[in-house]
Amino acid sequence: MIHDLLLPVHVFAATIALIVGYVALFAAKGGRLHKQTGKIFVYAMVVMSLLGSFLAAINPNGSPTNIVAGLVTFYLVTTAMISVQKTWRPGRIDVVIAIAAFLFAVTAVGVAMSGRRDAPPTVVFGIVAFLGGIGDVRVIRSGGIQGRRRIARHVWRICLGMFVGAASFFFGPRGRVPEIIYYPSLLPIPALMPIAMMAFWLVRLRVKKSFRGQVGNAVAQTSAAMEMR
Repeated sequence: MIHDLLLPVHVFAATIALIVGYVALFAAKGGRLHKQTGKIFVYAMVVMSLLGSFLAAINPNGSPTNIVAGLVTFYLVTTAMISVQKTWRPGRIDVVIAIAAFLFAVTAVGVAMSGRRDAPPTVVFGIVAFLGGIGDVRVIRSGGIQGRRRIARHVWRICLGMFVGAASFFFGPRGRVPEIIYYPSLLPIPALMPIAMMAFWLVRLRVKKSFRGQVGNAVAQTSAAMEMR
């Protein structure tokens, strides 16, 4: 009965997350539309991921991988949202979050070692959680991050979180995607779009940083040469 009651909520949250997620993905970054749809996306993903883990846990035939996937997705989107808060400074809650990330990684390893068929994706989720935990520890030790590092932290976590939701929909069992839009050869496009956008923005942030650094060095060298004259 609990499963039947919560499943529609899980599906509804996933639908909302996908719709507003793609809007936020292509909206002007930092603009009003991006911020508003981004918040809705995170809230919907939190509901979807936690309910997904819970439903998998209470289902006798549920996959432990789905439990891990839901928990790691919840971790990704929440830490992504925290990262872009202007007043964010690491505190005790961030220590708890980092510990949770490592616990999720250990859980994933345990599930993978049980010999299940879905061990490979579970390992991937474990690696993501472990790398995220390492990043959390670095941020805590440094007292926070600013500028492009903070944006990059937000980008890779939010995009991976969206990829999990998109992949579970477009690459899920037959019948999950409505027949009217079911074109197998085209399904990878929307599913992989979050990964493509993640790569685009991470490269852009890196290139922009390197370009500004080169310009700054060139200006400094020019100024030094003029002073020597």
